[in-house]
Amino acid sequence: MSLFRLRGLVYPFLLFLNPAAEAAPLRVGSFEVDASPPVGSLLAYDPMTGVQTPLSCRGIVLVGAGRPIVLCAVDWIGLSNDGHLAFRQGLAKGAETEVSRVAVHTLHQHDAPRCDFSAETLLAANGLQGAGFNVGHARRVIAAAGVAVAEAIESAQPVTHLGMGKGTVKMVASNRRILGEDGKVQHMRFTATRDAEIRAFPAGTIDPVLRLISFWNEDAPLAVLTYYATHPQSYYRTGLANPDFPGLARNGREKETKVPHIHFNGAGGNIGAGKWNDGAKENRQVLANRVNAGMKLAWENTKKVTLSAGEVGWKVEPVLLPVASHMKEETLAAIVEMESEPAEKRYLAAKNLTWFRRCKNKEPIELSCLNLKDARVLHLPGELFVEYQLNAQQARPDLFVALAAYGDYAPGYICTAAAYSEGGYEPSTLASLVDPSVEKILTAAIRKLLDAPAGATP
Repeated sequence: MSLFRLRGLVYPFLLFLNPAAEAAPLRVGSFEVDASPPVGSLLAYDPMTGVQTPLSCRGIVLVGAGRPIVLCAVDWIGLSNDGHLAFRQGLAKGAETEVSRVAVHTLHQHDAPRCDFSAETLLAANGLQGAGFNVGHARRVIAAAGVAVAEAIESAQPVTHLGMGKGTVKMVASNRRILGEDGKVQHMRFTATRDAEIRAFPAGTIDPVLRLISFWNEDAPLAVLTYYATHPQSYYRTGLANPDFPGLARNGREKETKVPHIHFNGAGGNIGAGKWNDGAKENRQVLANRVNAGMKLAWENTKKVTLSAGEVGWKVEPVLLPVASHMKEETLAAIVEMESEPAEKRYLAAKNLTWFRRCKNKEPIELSCLNLKDARVLHLPGELFVEYQLNAQQARPDLFVALAAYGDYAPGYICTAAAYSEGGYEPSTLASLVDPSVEKILTAAIRKLLDAPAGATP
């Protein structure tokens, strides 16, 4: 088995399907811990004054298909660099598995914390501690999640069937980038758009389909995973921690079905609810109801097939993403050390400096794919454009392809190559830390994970 190194650790390069003759039965367990920080902690943009709706760190662990596989979704804005790695390490320890068999993603809510222990280490060395997040709380969530994973393995139930379903979500997703006749971005339609003329533009390129994967013990549902691509904001900067409308939809379906629900944000980097949302507070529940309806439809459309341990596999593809040319190590390092700069600016500089050095040192970032008979689940980093998701599905139209983005948050927005010449917020120097060649690299890796035949994508 070939090996690669990632941030000082050694992992297997590729882990394929398990032999059909594998004796161990397939089992699944679910876990959930409260991820709401204490009052006074920093959320993404403001100090927290209270909890409107609790945040969660939740997921599943699959047992019996080789070493355990862990999938986890966190109601935080982003986990970057060693923040993302520490979550994976903590869950791997709890599951007694390899870090390469753990996928952790955020839902990217904005009234929620962030986490980057690399940035914290750089800032602490320069006399600035806790500038970006509550470090102790983040460590406690990781520890609690590790314990919860171990308990989930102990209580894991036999899996006999896999469920796959799709449901169209109406009047939620819309493309944020509205191009003019010159092919350049004319308007940005952010998640709350008060200008009625900008809201009136067509929805544009989106993926309206919510995909649902479920695990069953005969007729008893054990766990549900859902995937839908959109920025999750209705309104934010309230000081009140909350999982916004996708979290409310997930919580509602879990309460109704009494089955653990884990929701993942798809490739929603250039997607938001702006066409349907002027920022009015009542729209949060309206949008939640629409996503909930899509989840319910996907549940009702679910087709079940038998599933054995030998039909479950895990593949890992390490890639070297290209650092953006506007990134300057000396400039970032100077900002980190500059006491006169605002703490927020120094934190972002520390995060970006870590990413630059990872790229400079040729440290790969991991992509992975869970194989479940005729279903594939891709686990990818950053704020991906929806085109990556659509192209992945087109590459393997014979399979049920779901995608979770917002893994390692360090690269920022990952746009299509064309977007970097179109303008707009996402490919700006503020938002994207990779260069246009990222599309070719990432698309090739996705095709490899999906075993896509040559010429399968546009």
